[in-house]
Amino acid sequence: MTLSLDGWNIGDADAVEWTPWGSGGNARAKILTNGDGYYVALIEAEPGYQGDAHEHGYTEFLYVLSGVVQSQGRSLGAGSAYVAEPGSTHDEFGTAGGASYLSIFKL
Repeated sequence: MTLSLDGWNIGDADAVEWTPWGSGGNARAKILTNGDGYYVALIEAEPGYQGDAHEHGYTEFLYVLSGVVQSQGRSLGAGSAYVAEPGSTHDEFGTAGGASYLSIFKL
């Protein structure tokens, strides 16, 4: 049986280079794949990383793989996730001790 890959975009983290992430110079990302305007990114943030405040134009999904991130007054550890709806503001996001997380977003 031959399976169709029409409409699929499958990524492999080992095949993608790291790129700088955010404006602070202390995080990096691998854009694993994309489709329909959405991106799947693996991010590694060093201790002290702080994201820039912004408003979400589209839904954003985040899943913490390791470490702890602080977002909107909540501490999110490994296994925690959030969904930020369009129009929501991201006023706080960072990690004191470093973290890795998966983010799905649209620009």
